[in-house]
Amino acid sequence: MREIVLDTETTGLDPNDGHRVIEIGCVELMDHFPTGRSFQRYLNPDRDMPAEAQRIHGISTEFLADKPRFAEIVEEFLEFIGDAPLIIHNASFDLKFLNSELHRQSRGPIPIARAVDTIDIAKSRYPGSRYSLDELCKRFSIDLSGRSLHGALLDAELTAQVYLELIGGRQKRLLLSPVDEAVAIVGEIRVARLRPVPLAPLISEAEVAAHAAFVAKELGEDAVWSWGAAAS
Repeated sequence: MREIVLDTETTGLDPNDGHRVIEIGCVELMDHFPTGRSFQRYLNPDRDMPAEAQRIHGISTEFLADKPRFAEIVEEFLEFIGDAPLIIHNASFDLKFLNSELHRQSRGPIPIARAVDTIDIAKSRYPGSRYSLDELCKRFSIDLSGRSLHGALLDAELTAQVYLELIGGRQKRLLLSPVDEAVAIVGEIRVARLRPVPLAPLISEAEVAAHAAFVAKELGEDAVWSWGAAAS
């Protein structure tokens, strides 16, 4: 199962007031494990950056001046997310902005039913608690040392960790590791559990031969049970 964890940064709180998306960050999960693939783009919003928004994410009008517009990356973005479920913290906010940008390009909206909101999961698991991304990271002892400012890709990575904890938790060694590394770790665990000396078979050679003869007589030599007997 492929899932995309998504986050955005914007110039303000409401696209109806002329605010725009300035950063998109996505992290790919496959069967609840990060694949190492991500998508991140800064975007020129064709407007000024309000001081209150810049204080949150640290992104200035000058920094975005030479960045692409949403129209230039929309195909790449839609191709990356495909038709996968979107894991988002406060999904209505991000989808409101993304759908506004898609509408500007005469594209259909991303339906809210496609989103899995980590706030909704947190509310069902921890009623009455605080549900900000920071608070959930603290609850699960997720490292926030690199988050002095908001950033779409960083917040998508943190949301991925929170999401995996909310749906049941993952070993810290496996969390946000590429799939091949995770598989290698699981392989190590399985090897460690193998017996150094295999147990002796519980049935005798005579019993194996008698079973093979019975299968051949009653079911024919091509029966699947006869393959196991031959392998024995």
